[in-house]
Amino acid sequence: MDKIAVLIPCYNEEKTIEKVVKDAHEALPEAVIYVYDNNSSDRTVELASKAGAVIRYERKQGKGNVIRRMFREIDARCYIMIDGDDTYPLEYAREMADKVLLEGSDMVVGDRLSSTYYQENKRPFHNMGNGLVKASINMLFHSDIRDIMTGYRAFSYQFVKTFPVLSKGFEIETEMTIHAVYNNMQVDNVVVNYRDRPAGSESKLNTYTDGIKVLNTILKMFRQYKPLAFFCIVAVVLTVLSVGFFVPVFIDFLKTGMVDKFPTLIVCGFVELAALQSVFAGLILHNIGIKGRRDFELQLNDIEDRYQDKIKNM
Repeated sequence: MDKIAVLIPCYNEEKTIEKVVKDAHEALPEAVIYVYDNNSSDRTVELASKAGAVIRYERKQGKGNVIRRMFREIDARCYIMIDGDDTYPLEYAREMADKVLLEGSDMVVGDRLSSTYYQENKRPFHNMGNGLVKASINMLFHSDIRDIMTGYRAFSYQFVKTFPVLSKGFEIETEMTIHAVYNNMQVDNVVVNYRDRPAGSESKLNTYTDGIKVLNTILKMFRQYKPLAFFCIVAVVLTVLSVGFFVPVFIDFLKTGMVDKFPTLIVCGFVELAALQSVFAGLILHNIGIKGRRDFELQLNDIEDRYQDKIKNM
């Protein structure tokens, strides 16, 4: 088990990777620096190896796939994850690692949005998207995470070994945040400076397609982690529709004593039945979720025992 493992997922980052690895060695001399290459076609691997990084590979394309591989293969007391594009200064890595090692934090978020992100980032839709995602998750999960989409984070062993990686791409950061918040893990924020990519370095994030994927992930996570609230909202919407179509039929009945729109009345009944089914589905899934959280706590205890055994053998 490493004391600190710096994890750098990379895809065609030859312009910056050498500097990022060297900065990581300077900031955390005791750390092992891992560069996971994701099918780069440039000199990323060569330059990272030259700078002293341990090179490993993930052939399935996508940041989520790379992180899944990293978390499976590496054992460490503290993990620092950072992008290979040199947009995050490594000078904050020590503070983030100390929060995991000394203060018991499960996830430390490198908060760009409270510092220089909006001045440095030249993509206005990215700025708007970050704000929307942050507001959505904090509202839905009653949390106070200040930067949802940051690629600069620190993790505990317990977080890494209990996190089920489901996403394949950039929506992975959203998934990490929801996992930590939902399972009542200790999350801390560290304000970090952000600098835009240097000339010649191109972002792999597509503002529109990846933005839609992130929003879809939030919706799926809300349904999975908060099923009672989700299906109650569905039930309310269906009830409003049912009542909206039923009112004219009822008014006509009061005036004439006749029901002329039987098909509409029948549809209203079926829609309201669907609303009731949604409520019961939410209740069932809510109870299943409670059992899942109990099982998670037991799993966490087992991982904590394994962690303590590994520390003794270091």
